[in-house]
Amino acid sequence: MNHLAEVADLVAKATDGSDVDLVAAAVLHDTVEDTATSFDEIEARFGARVASLVAEVTDDKALPWTERKRLQVVNAAHASHGAKVIKLADKVSNLRAMAVSPPRNWSDARRANYLEWSRQVVANCRGANRWLEDQFDAAAEALEAHVGVAA
Repeated sequence: MNHLAEVADLVAKATDGSDVDLVAAAVLHDTVEDTATSFDEIEARFGARVASLVAEVTDDKALPWTERKRLQVVNAAHASHGAKVIKLADKVSNLRAMAVSPPRNWSDARRANYLEWSRQVVANCRGANRWLEDQFDAAAEALEAHVGVAA
């Protein structure tokens, strides 16, 4: 829940709260991946635009993990502006958490690999929101300090 709230807060701050659908989609961005909720249910409750944004940032869990991660990098380049904003906020939140409270079974090497992959995703989102990009860069630097890697 904290992650979802943080992503929504980042999106709201990045857009000065001007896009309610985008903030709603940020709150819901992991819903289809992590629950039994469908895109149709999201559309029925929140509208077509919110459902479309959530769909853009949702991994296909039927695919192998490595393919899902590869597709995040590839798809980020072609995502809508709104999806890029959500993706940026998601990566900021993930890196912040990874720096201060990583999963117990993740080594520094695994966190460093996650950082490198996140940079690849974000490289394809740059230009969507400068403030979020700055937040990402700061979070990446903080994680680097914890795992002992250089940019």
